[in-house]
Amino acid sequence: MLRNREIQIVLLLMCSIGLAAIVAAAFISPVAAALVFVASVLLIGSSLIFTRWRYRELAKLSFYLREISSGNDSLDVRDNQEGELSILKNDIYKVTLMLSEHRSLLQQDKIQLTDAISDISHQLKTPLTSMTVMADLLSDPHLPPAKRTEFTHNIRIQLERIDWLVSSLLKLSKIDAGTVPFKKDQVKVTELIRKALEPVSIPMEIKEQTVSIQGDDAAAFVGDFNWTAEAVINILKNAVEHTEEGGAIAISYSENALFTELVIADNGKGIPKEDLPYIFKRFYKGKNAGEGSIGIGLAMAHSIIASQNGVVDVTSDSEKGTQFRIKFYKQVI
Repeated sequence: MLRNREIQIVLLLMCSIGLAAIVAAAFISPVAAALVFVASVLLIGSSLIFTRWRYRELAKLSFYLREISSGNDSLDVRDNQEGELSILKNDIYKVTLMLSEHRSLLQQDKIQLTDAISDISHQLKTPLTSMTVMADLLSDPHLPPAKRTEFTHNIRIQLERIDWLVSSLLKLSKIDAGTVPFKKDQVKVTELIRKALEPVSIPMEIKEQTVSIQGDDAAAFVGDFNWTAEAVINILKNAVEHTEEGGAIAISYSENALFTELVIADNGKGIPKEDLPYIFKRFYKGKNAGEGSIGIGLAMAHSIIASQNGVVDVTSDSEKGTQFRIKFYKQVI
C-alpha cells in the first residue's frame, strides 16, 4: 500500500498539515499542542486503516477477476451493503453472469457446428461414394453404351441431390443464425397455395393424384411469401411421396381473430407413431421414408414457420393418412 505514489503524497500532505497544526497550537499552550498531536495521529492512523481495508477489498476483486478470466465464474462477489465498492461488486457480478451466458452460447454454437459438419459429411459420403464407383466403371472402354448412359444418368441424379442438400443446409444455417431477413408482408393464402403446388404438379400428375382446395379466399397472414412457400412445398412433397398412386391430397385454410390456419392432409400410408415426435428433427428418416430421402425437408419447413411466429403440428393414422396443421399467429404467444 505504501508503495503507491498517490498514498505517499496523501500521507505526506496529512503529516504536513498535522505538523503545521501542532506548531500553531504550541504558540497557544503545550496542552493544545498535545491535543492536536493526538488528534492528528488518530486521523492519520484511521485513514491508513481505512485505506488498507479498501486495498484488501480491491485485492479480493482483482483475484475474483483473475478467476473469471481463467473460466471460473461460479464465485459470487455480491453484498447488500451501501457504498462504492458494493456497487462495483454487484456490477462485476452482473458482467460475470453476462459473460457466462455468452460463453455457454458460444459453446452451444461450437457443438451445433460440429454436429452440422458431421451430418453434412455423412450425407455427402453416400452419393460421393456412388459417383466414384460409377466414374471408375465409366473409364472401362468395353462398357456397353446402355450401361454408360445409365451410369451417366445416375451421376447426374446424385449431383442434383448434392446440390439440393448443400443449398438446403445453407438455408438452414442462415435461419439458425438468425441472419435471414424475413419480410413482414401481407400474404394471401390462395396465392401461397398456388405457388407451392407448382413444383409438385408434375409428380402428382405422374402418380394420378388429386388435390382439393377449400377455404376463405380472404384468408391472409403477415409473413414472408417466398420462404413460407418453400416450407409449404416441402410439406406437399412429403404428402405426394407418401401417398399411393390415385391418392388424394386435401388443402384447407381459414382465418380467425387469433391465427391463420393452413391444413394439408393426405390419405397415404401415414407415419408410424414412434416416428411422429422426431419427423421435424434434422436428418431423421422414419420407417416409411423413401429411398432417396435425406430427412431435411420437414426440418426446414419447421424452422421457416417457427421463425415467423407460427407452429406446425402433425397427426397421422395408418388407415387415414397424415395431416399437417400450420398456424400463423397474429400476436406473439
